[in-house]
Amino acid sequence: MPKSPQVVVVTGASAGIGRATARLFASRGADVGLIARGSDGLKAAQAEIEDMGRRALVLNADVANFDEVSAAAAAVEEELGPIDVWVNNAMVSVFASVEDTKPEDFRRVTDVTYHGYVYGTLAALRYMRPRNSGCIVQVGSTLAYRGIPLQAAYCGAKHAIQGFNESLRCELLHDRSKVRLTMVQMPAVNTPQFHWVKTDFKMHPQPVPPIYQPELAAEAVVWASEHRRREVNLGFPTSLSIVANNFVPGLLDHYLARKGLSSQKASWPIEPDRPDNLWEPVPGDHGAHGEFDSVAHESTVQWWMVKNRPWLLGAAAVTGAAAWFGRR
Repeated sequence: MPKSPQVVVVTGASAGIGRATARLFASRGADVGLIARGSDGLKAAQAEIEDMGRRALVLNADVANFDEVSAAAAAVEEELGPIDVWVNNAMVSVFASVEDTKPEDFRRVTDVTYHGYVYGTLAALRYMRPRNSGCIVQVGSTLAYRGIPLQAAYCGAKHAIQGFNESLRCELLHDRSKVRLTMVQMPAVNTPQFHWVKTDFKMHPQPVPPIYQPELAAEAVVWASEHRRREVNLGFPTSLSIVANNFVPGLLDHYLARKGLSSQKASWPIEPDRPDNLWEPVPGDHGAHGEFDSVAHESTVQWWMVKNRPWLLGAAAVTGAAAWFGRR
């Protein structure tokens, strides 16, 4: 009897990392449930996946609404089959100082970027727990460990995901559950969010360099879903920032106070009357890429090292043993 295709759900699938991730899973033979608010992007993602010969289910939902997320999960189970992988990726943000960010905007960013992950996880667990199988991937960020200026709402939400994830992981281990949980900490990625993120900047927002392409981020998500790693870092800046924050957080405070504001602003002014997607999706199909293709990296040696860690550790052990015996 032929094996059923893998069924994957991706939130925030209409653009950016979610769009690239949905495409990559489909290219590897998966059927994909696509969750997002933007109908234009969802329909375009559906067409891309169906062109690969895979099934795609469009699910218009705001992840800040648990009932909508739960209904989307039920629809996937009914129409595509048992969910094997659930990817929490949907996010919104605000680029502004703490004092200039409205209380309702803090709440909205938290509802989407944190509660959306909680609701997605609960929806996935509803089906994965009884089957005692499946994988939940949380798309994280360097900012889950290290807050930066002008993104307090987003940094707070990403920190919250990290704490939530650790609590759930312990519970799954206690129950000896075979449901896997992993988190991919991302670097700066060239996605459309910088074109539509809410901000009071006069200059166009940009990711803090170095910047990476969304296809590399998608590769990390898919790889994490297939390997038993509790957490995966993508890019040297991610790993270095997390390590540095553990040992010299005060030094990072002062560095970011000097450099962290200007590094998030591009050299061109923001468009007048520019729409943002905090409360409503921006119409149109925005694809996976943002406006920084000319400076975005498609690969990194660090990711090759992550994927080949067993071989590298083995080579290091052999080299060390040879050196030790060579001294005898």
